[in-house]
Amino acid sequence: MMGIKMHIKPTVLLAYIVPTVLLAFLPMAGVPRSWIIYTFLFAIYLAMSNMWNLLAGYSGLVSLCQPAFLGIAGYGMVIGTWIGIPWWIGLLGGAALAAIFALLLSNAVFRLTGVYFSIGTLVVPEALRMVFYIWRPVGGSMQGAGAGYMLRGSAATLSPSYIYWMALAVGLVSMIIMRIVLRSNLGLGLAAVRDNERSAASCGVNVFRLKVYTFMISGAVTGLAGAIYFMNMGYIEPSASFSVKWTMAILLATVIGGIRTEEGPIFGCIVTVALYFLLARYGGYSFLIQGIILIAIMLLSPQGIVGLLRKMKWYCKLTAYSEG
Repeated sequence: MMGIKMHIKPTVLLAYIVPTVLLAFLPMAGVPRSWIIYTFLFAIYLAMSNMWNLLAGYSGLVSLCQPAFLGIAGYGMVIGTWIGIPWWIGLLGGAALAAIFALLLSNAVFRLTGVYFSIGTLVVPEALRMVFYIWRPVGGSMQGAGAGYMLRGSAATLSPSYIYWMALAVGLVSMIIMRIVLRSNLGLGLAAVRDNERSAASCGVNVFRLKVYTFMISGAVTGLAGAIYFMNMGYIEPSASFSVKWTMAILLATVIGGIRTEEGPIFGCIVTVALYFLLARYGGYSFLIQGIILIAIMLLSPQGIVGLLRKMKWYCKLTAYSEG
């Protein structure tokens, strides 16, 4: 079994924790409410983008079913509040459900490769959206589009500051997971599988197991971020949870920042959050604009913002210093 060593250099850990702590003080500093919203969305996107970067960038698994993970975890958390489960157990349980779903799904989708794998995963969120349109997990009257549910119990009265801090925490955890995985035997195995799956298998690497581990990690963290997002919304319904908009946002953030780079999603999520609010006024045209931006970045700078920054000496020195 591939080992994972829990070792992070102190300088790197400080580079992660210090900005997070500073951002955690925003709700108590009396800043405008819009700042809190921007940072909250940034943290949610960061967690999801890191996990997609782990899949597509470092493992070669261009998965398009991320909305399935966040939708399942979100429904698990919200429905938990309907049957009396404490909200924090619902959050962790939702993430566990997403990981289990990834495990069950892997047996089917990992039989596919390349573009067929991407297409196979793309239909999963749409299938789940249709299922949840007609399925009423805990009964009751219709709320919103299809099987929509409001939060109940203590979760519905939870302070926005607590939800904000949970979003920051999951964003930080996603970065730490990336750092640990990529510097472990698991990360080395994933790199071998990405470069040449057959060669990796011939060298004794259990390709299927590596893919499943990565898929489950990605599913759990993506699901947890999604559950926190819907806890903040106070409501969940199929068209919002299993939407292709999530896929577009995750791809955009990762590609703009720099796929297969650890710091790329950070820069990409800043740009994506800005675009989210700037393009909101354009309604249906926002998808078209985001698509054009995505294609332009892929053609002009395949390594995104990080690729451009790495051409600058000061950034290389700063990165080398942070690595210790």
